[in-house]
Amino acid sequence: MQNDTYRRHVILSGCSGGGKSTLLAELERRGFETVPEPGRRIVAEEQQAEGRALPWVNLEAFARRAIDMSFRDRERLNSSEGWVFFDRGLIDAAVALEFATGVAVSDTLGKTNRFHFQVFLTPPWPEIYAIDADRQHGLDEAIGEYQRLLDAYGQLGYEKIILPKTDVGKRADFILDCLSRHQETQH
Repeated sequence: MQNDTYRRHVILSGCSGGGKSTLLAELERRGFETVPEPGRRIVAEEQQAEGRALPWVNLEAFARRAIDMSFRDRERLNSSEGWVFFDRGLIDAAVALEFATGVAVSDTLGKTNRFHFQVFLTPPWPEIYAIDADRQHGLDEAIGEYQRLLDAYGQLGYEKIILPKTDVGKRADFILDCLSRHQETQH
């Protein structure tokens, strides 16, 4: 049975380099619980330990670690009462695993509790896209991933909301307004 708490878990997904981490920091600054992207945490750990579970070295190992980490993140926050914002997470990791191995997203997720029905996606934004130590793929690869995410979220029945290309404060306001309007219709 779906735990109602999980419905307050909100995913920020979308194109790599589209401003998700900056947006997550803004939501945290406003007092919301946030969960940083598993991928960046894994990359930091793997680089420090000279590991091989890096997306540009072994995407399957990377995706499996991200799935495990995402399950633990959700379990740790299953009693949170307010909105919890996830920078990527479980579904994005399942999409990466499907891309690397062909294992269907639905098989990876199984009977996992669903997230909030609205998922907020950052569109490709070439003007701010940058390669760094944790993001070593180009914009074309990021756009390919974005398309896979759009398809997967749609197939899973989530309402996909594309975030406007605007400053971080307005993006945060946009998300909170969408969530507030949904809450009002539920009462």
